[in-house]
Amino acid sequence: MKPLIFAIGDKEPKIHETAFIAPGAVVCGDVEIGENASVWYGCVLRGDTNKIVVGKGSNVQDGTIVHVDDPEWGGLPTLIGENALIGHKCMLHGATVENGGFVGMCATMLDGSVVKTGGFLAAGAFLGPKKIVPAGEMWAGMPAKKFRDLREGEDKYALVGSAHYVEEAKAHAQALQKL
Repeated sequence: MKPLIFAIGDKEPKIHETAFIAPGAVVCGDVEIGENASVWYGCVLRGDTNKIVVGKGSNVQDGTIVHVDDPEWGGLPTLIGENALIGHKCMLHGATVENGGFVGMCATMLDGSVVKTGGFLAAGAFLGPKKIVPAGEMWAGMPAKKFRDLREGEDKYALVGSAHYVEEAKAHAQALQKL
């Protein structure tokens, strides 16, 4: 009962020994997953033409797809900083989520888009190419635009959530049983 982890040509995943990669996840190519990071059930991280980084303590939740674009076409890597929270069923393509960034369930981020540290992309939002969610703001909608300023403490949701997922990943790693 293992995830599917493989190289594409000479591009091989680098996964920290404390990271949790759930069964059913696919991690292939130039992908780096940091200490205590987690990639959950049904995720696909495909670093075939560029790099994907999932930083220390970050989580990529169930059903999320992370991809990149070829740098020869001007494409970008997908970079997820430390202690970032990527909700269920997200799509990140050539995007950046800085340390402590929050991406809500079913949100989409396209090439060159950024969620800054302390920024919040709401569930279901569509963040188009090169759009930036600043610190202290919540962006929502299709296309995403500023919805409101974050309330006191909301900028810490990713940090609280990522800490929870570090513990949840440890619990899953210990409790999984093949039936």
